[in-house]
Amino acid sequence: MRISCDYLVLGSGVAGLTFALEAAKHGAVRVVTKRSTNDSATAWAQGGIAAVLDPEDTFEAHVADTLATGNGLSHRDIVEMVIRDGPDRVRALMALGAEFSSRQGEEGEDSLDLTREGGHSARRVVHAGDITGREVQRALVDAVHQHPNIQIDQHHMAVDLIEQSHIIGGPRRVVGAYVLDEDSGEVHTFVSRATVLATGGAGKVYLYTSNPDVATGDGVAMAYRAGATVANMEFFQFHPTCLYHPEARTFLISEALRGEGGVLRLADGTAFMGKHHPMKDLAPRDVVARAIDHEMKRTGAEHVFLDMSAQTSDFLRERFPNIHAECMKYGIDMTEGPIPVVPAAHYMCGGVVIDAEGQSSLPGLYAVGEVTCSGLHGANRLASNSLLEGLVYGYGAARALSKKADEDFVAPDVPEWDVGSAVASDEAIMVAHNWEELRRSMWNYVGIVRSDKRLRRAARRVALLQDEIREYYWQHLVSRDLLELRNIADVAELIIGCAASRRESRGLHYTLDHPDQDDEAFGGDTWISWDTPPSVHR
Repeated sequence: MRISCDYLVLGSGVAGLTFALEAAKHGAVRVVTKRSTNDSATAWAQGGIAAVLDPEDTFEAHVADTLATGNGLSHRDIVEMVIRDGPDRVRALMALGAEFSSRQGEEGEDSLDLTREGGHSARRVVHAGDITGREVQRALVDAVHQHPNIQIDQHHMAVDLIEQSHIIGGPRRVVGAYVLDEDSGEVHTFVSRATVLATGGAGKVYLYTSNPDVATGDGVAMAYRAGATVANMEFFQFHPTCLYHPEARTFLISEALRGEGGVLRLADGTAFMGKHHPMKDLAPRDVVARAIDHEMKRTGAEHVFLDMSAQTSDFLRERFPNIHAECMKYGIDMTEGPIPVVPAAHYMCGGVVIDAEGQSSLPGLYAVGEVTCSGLHGANRLASNSLLEGLVYGYGAARALSKKADEDFVAPDVPEWDVGSAVASDEAIMVAHNWEELRRSMWNYVGIVRSDKRLRRAARRVALLQDEIREYYWQHLVSRDLLELRNIADVAELIIGCAASRRESRGLHYTLDHPDQDDEAFGGDTWISWDTPPSVHR
């Protein structure tokens, strides 16, 4: 079946839905999401949106904080653009009905309750309790469902972008995507004037992640296969403490627990942070994550423990009710014993290279949100700049597209999906085994701390897995599990390639063989494309 639209949006998080709402003022929008509209990384965000809304705060201060955290790779022009548009985007969300936490002033007036997070020099984080993402998602989904120019295809997953020079010849241009209808098993042909990747991150490429199951790097993988430039995939942010449990590996244990006296310990009760940093358990996030990783590798343990015995049971229940309740679901009572924790892949700072308007290196292909490398985050992301980026780029890309004269665009005669001789899978266990092996290899060899030897081992293993996955892919009918496996294998290749080429330590990329930062040789982004090996782009 062939489906035509003006704007095809792949993904339903903050960036994709913000784009859809603005673009719908100028044309017909189709939003394709592989589960429900509420199933996105946005809905999982606990923190908030960083924006200069306090009269005592300044744009210059927020810019300086972002540049410092980006460790020399953030692009100042992009940082300034995003931060200056932030307050307007927050107000637009509030106009849609998003309700953020407020506080009462001395004269009885209500104002936003701005909080402060690591790396910020001022209180500028707008939040809705500790479920900000859920509230943002709710407001956007409600607005999208009510818009007559937006149609949503839930339980649909993009297979590949349609780049016309590959499919039918002619100039390079993305003109849509082949999309799997998971309910029917059929692959439909979506043709569009502009295709927008808003597929989020790729945390599921690692064994332990704070990301939801949908975060399998689909957009980056599809863009890479279509020929788009990708960058900075070596910079993957890890959160130090995620609940360790077979059924709950995506639940974060807030850093606020360590702020209230929590102590990280080994299985024998030994507190270890003192030998890694003078601030011990209150050291910066990347330091704590590396320390836990080191102790796990040294001892062979699968996790460490967070001990909260310094506080009373009543205090813990009152101060951390949500965390206490979630742990109790899995039989873990932090008022009685320590919490098993492990670092987890949290945020992808690299992605599809875009300009200030969201345009990728391929005509017709745009990208917004975590799937991108916009220049905002550089080598490390400042807390709560992620939802901000999604809002600013979602809105800005739609505005830019609406101003571009493209009346001459005629949808090409794209062929329908051809299954060839593919048959239904009769060995789903292969997908499960390859999925497990790939994620474990990435965790062991391309995680928080790397080395040349580990990266070489990872490259060999991923290459073998990719050969098996490609053979299986062409022999069997596509399914969501198979597509996700194919995508995380491509993302793994990109992460390894970028990491191996950056022979220094900077931001989120730390390698034992090259522990120092080298601005002269590596003071730029790591660009990579289908036919070009990784290289530093200044």
